[in-house]
This record gives sequence, structure tokens and C-alpha cells, in this order.
Amino acid sequence: MKLSLGERVFQTANILVLGLIGLITIFPIYYVVIVSFTDPAEYLSKDLVLFPTNWSLDSYRYLLSTSAFPQALGVSAFLAVVGTACSLIVTSSLAYALSRKRMQGRRPIMLMILFTILFTPGIIPNYILVRELGLLNSLWAVILVSLSTGWFVILMRGFFQSIPESLDEAAAIDGCNDITAFFRIVLPLSMPAIAAFGLFFAVGYWNQYFNAMLYLNSPDKWPIQVLLQNMLVDASGSSMVSETFNQPPPSETLKMAAVVIAILPIVMVYPFLQKHFAKGAMVGSIKG
Repeated sequence: MKLSLGERVFQTANILVLGLIGLITIFPIYYVVIVSFTDPAEYLSKDLVLFPTNWSLDSYRYLLSTSAFPQALGVSAFLAVVGTACSLIVTSSLAYALSRKRMQGRRPIMLMILFTILFTPGIIPNYILVRELGLLNSLWAVILVSLSTGWFVILMRGFFQSIPESLDEAAAIDGCNDITAFFRIVLPLSMPAIAAFGLFFAVGYWNQYFNAMLYLNSPDKWPIQVLLQNMLVDASGSSMVSETFNQPPPSETLKMAAVVIAILPIVMVYPFLQKHFAKGAMVGSIKG
């Protein structure tokens, strides 16, 4: 179709404006990556580095040679893997049960779940509950308080409702109970939703900050986000001590390198789940 002059002007202006917004959005990420690979001497000699002349991995070597940073990465990896697995099991099993009309007491349970969306207990009751359970300074405290949300249960329930109950009946005829039918029939058909919500949970656990600050007292149990916050507060970078480096790189390059390492796992995982992400999220939202 031939576009009119006004339509061509609109499209050109639209491309320019969106391109400018895209550049403004990408520039902070670009700057963080560039500074993290900049040679310390060049960074100290310039006020602003947009493209380094001398590239260096000293900041990354320094961070990985410390004991605190790899340990924080391991804690975050544990939270992301174990927490995501536990959250998916709890959320999917509850959502599946609520999606089946034959479940007794389905309506009161749904009302209680909706109540948790409208009214949250707050920080102090959660802290008292964790303390009374004896989970203070335990990684399980961070996992259990973030195990699931009412919103995710409702969305996943909507996805399970799109799976015909006749499949459950056919499985029952073949001798399967509800648990076997759930794991061997329903879950394989729900991989788009599982991948989408798994990514949601993994990002949430990897970025755990507030709950970790609230429930974890020992620095050796801090996840990467809490360690990053501690590095930002400590302008000198003295909180990160390496046994193999006598002179640490500038604190700013260390912070930028730490940010790059912290976001890299999620950036690497997302492309593999992208094809399931939109489909799983949209189907659950429509059916819910």
C-alpha cells in the first residue's frame, strides 16, 4: 500500500523516537560492560570512558579470586535452582488441584488465595513466623517466604483449565491415580507454562535482596545481590579482599564487573526459554 505523506512522516518520527528511547535504555548497560573491561590505569586517567583503548580482565580476576564473591554466587545459584524447583512443585500442584471441578472445597480455598492477594500480613508478622519456626539465618527462610503467590497460582490454574479433564479420566481407566496423571500426563503438556513461571521464579530468587537482608545475618550466607549492595555502600571496595592481588583495581570497575557477573546467568538462560515464555504467560492469563 502506498503511504500518504502524513503516514510517512509519522512512521519516520516514530522510528526516530523509539530508536532514541532504545539508545537511552541500552546506554547504561553498555557503560557498565565497557567500564568492567577497561584497564584500571586508563579508567583512572580519564573522566569518561566510552570505548577503552586498553582492555583488561583484572576486575573479573580480582572478584573471582576473593572468597566472598564466588561464595555469594553459589548461594544465589542454590536459591535459584532449589527455590525454583520447590516453587514450581507447590504452585503447579495447587493450581492443578484447583483447576479440577471434582476437588472438594475448591471455592473456599480459592477465596483464601484471593484474600492473600488483597491483604498481606506485612514484614513484622512474617519475621515473627520465620523466627518461631527456627529458620532465622537459614537459606530456607528466603525460599519458604517466596515459595508462591496467589497471582501465580491463579494464572497457572487458568492454564491447567485448558487441559481437558477427559485426559484425567482416560488415565484413571488405565489405572493411574491423580498424582501419576499429574506428573506423567498434565505436566508434559504444560511445559510452556512451566517454563514461563520457572523463569519468573528463577529471576525472583536470583534477585533476592530484601528477604535475604531480613533473615540472613551471616555474611557467608549472603546472595550476590546483598554482596553487591555492600560493595556499593563501601566506596573503597575494602569489603572484597583478594589473597592473590596486592593492589585491587578501582572500586568502580569492580562494581561494574560484579554487576555484569550478576546479570549474566539470567541473560544466558532467557533465550532458551523465550519460545515458551510468551505462550505460557498469555494462555494462563486468558484462561484465568
